[in-house]
Amino acid sequence: MVRLYTDDISIGYGERLVVKNLSISIPDHKITTIIGSNGCGKSTLLKAISRIIPHQSGAVYLDGKDIVKENTKVLARKMAILPQTPEGAAGLTVGELVSYGRFPYQKGFGRLTKKDYEVIEWALDVTGTKDYKHKSVDALSGGQRQRVWIAMALAQETDIILLDEPTTYLDMAHQLEVLELLKKLNAEQGRTIVMVLHEINQAARFSDYIIALKDGNIVKAGECDEVINREVLKKVFHIDAQIGRDPRWDKPVCITYNLIKGEKENEENLDINNYSAYQCAGF
Repeated sequence: MVRLYTDDISIGYGERLVVKNLSISIPDHKITTIIGSNGCGKSTLLKAISRIIPHQSGAVYLDGKDIVKENTKVLARKMAILPQTPEGAAGLTVGELVSYGRFPYQKGFGRLTKKDYEVIEWALDVTGTKDYKHKSVDALSGGQRQRVWIAMALAQETDIILLDEPTTYLDMAHQLEVLELLKKLNAEQGRTIVMVLHEINQAARFSDYIIALKDGNIVKAGECDEVINREVLKKVFHIDAQIGRDPRWDKPVCITYNLIKGEKENEENLDINNYSAYQCAGF
């Protein structure tokens, strides 16, 4: 049984629909990554799945229940969300911010228990932020701050973790640290991870399942080799990509790509000699 799925969901801002009649199923105990160009609805979909924003029609189900009707604390014990630009840390220390992840478990006056403190220390430790525990979040670099927010999400101790571009502001080494941490949580604890990534090579390397979106619709969903290929990337990003194999991980890798110029609806008539070369660094 799939725990998390959407049924014919439409999401929009005002009268403009961003996601249209979309039905997806998130594989349990796997890492699912949503990819697509800017403005295609990736972040909007993630926010609707986590109930940060409402949807206009359809439904999102978790454990067979419509999340709109679910109690907030009950939902927060099952699913944690790390937004793309988290806010609300002004004046807080790192330890205080991470402790907010324990909110769904607090009762009465909201005092932290021994169990709460143990989980907070674990989250700080696995994200490499323990040394910042008593520092102000405002005083941290962008990369440090991002890891602290991830620690807060981990402190929530949910089976499902949603992350919107979790590698934002991080250099290459720290990006790998974060993604390897998520991979470890998935492998050792069976956490279901759903994330939005721009870098398709990272998506291919760390994901079990990939959903490629364009204009709020699914172009392709499946395992890495089904999605990270020339045809799908052409439809999603409007590029002509050269795909190879990663010699270390045996996953598809975008070696290089050319931007397809001209009208998108007339792609079959484009002259490949007019393409412009770009580095395959991300989208």
